[in-house]
Amino acid sequence: MHRPSWAKRTERAEMARMKQLSRRILTSITVVATSAAAMATISSTPAHAAKDIYECPTGYACIYPSAAWGTPTHRYFRYGTYNLRNQTGVHRVFNNQTGGAKVIFCNGYNGTDCRYSLPANYYVDLNLTPINSIILRP
Repeated sequence: MHRPSWAKRTERAEMARMKQLSRRILTSITVVATSAAAMATISSTPAHAAKDIYECPTGYACIYPSAAWGTPTHRYFRYGTYNLRNQTGVHRVFNNQTGGAKVIFCNGYNGTDCRYSLPANYYVDLNLTPINSIILRP
């Protein structure tokens, strides 16, 4: 049986496409395997490798005695509401929490009359005289 000349070209083109596709698949498999190995290496890094910043441990919100870095006078870790006592004047508040957690500043005690929020990894120099409580919230 004689094949038309265009049929041979089509077969050759199809064979070339199949080889190219095979190479792409093999390349994709290699990239996926390499990426998986890299991800396994990255994810095996210990959680305690994170460092404290300005003496405020990772995962905490900290209040400093003035509008400057130093040693925090108050450190808060757990989500919840905290009433503040004797915090007058301008203090630096640093939100070193993780996962997008916020510090919310409230004029009233027990988390009432809340006005401002501070996102994770930010700090603010704030007059805490009218602030009577803070809320740590995810």
